[in-house]
Amino acid sequence: MEAIVLAGGRGTRLASVIRDVPKALAPVGNQPFLELLLLRLKQSGFTRVILSVGYLHGMIREHFGSLFEGVELKYAGEEEPLGTGGATLRALRLGHSSPVFVLNGDTLVDLDFDAMLSRHVAREASVSLAVAEMADCSRFGRVLIEEDHVVGFAEKGLPGPGKISAGVYLMNQDLFAPYRLPVAFSLEKDFFAPHIKQLRPLAFRASGYFIDIGIPEDLARAQNELL
Repeated sequence: MEAIVLAGGRGTRLASVIRDVPKALAPVGNQPFLELLLLRLKQSGFTRVILSVGYLHGMIREHFGSLFEGVELKYAGEEEPLGTGGATLRALRLGHSSPVFVLNGDTLVDLDFDAMLSRHVAREASVSLAVAEMADCSRFGRVLIEEDHVVGFAEKGLPGPGKISAGVYLMNQDLFAPYRLPVAFSLEKDFFAPHIKQLRPLAFRASGYFIDIGIPEDLARAQNELL
């Protein structure tokens, strides 16, 4: 299997605890978070990963090179921030397979990738989205689901339980082809949200562990839980 990992973030909200490294290299114990993610992908059967890199990308290239633990690595670089959508679109040009998994480089989730792929193909979906159940969705915003399809996204800030995006997409190579898109755009806000009725993303429920290290509190939590 093949995956794209979006690892171009600066980690602005982590500035109080990490400096002068890209967010994907935030340390968890003595390992960069991205290393833990790549090891999880290897365990799940991935043999090729395209790393979409931006901020201080040379540090990521130097650390991982072109082969990590038997997984082939390719790099899709950006000189200016492209947003999650623009970065995904550029990385897709290096892809060999369709559909392809796209993951956020600052999240980790226990997910049955084979089952998600099989369901995506069986349902003839153009895009699938992994969702995770949370006791409090206020930090992330809710994913609204009807009959196994994502029908909308609720804004952040509303407390209470619900389902959130787990930061894993499965998309066909031609997903963006019918749309006129800017060079830089957000995957969820600028693409999925306005085109949700046409896209009808297939929701795949992830029942396992989930963490997003985007804020200091959760990076600290990762030190205990992931190690």
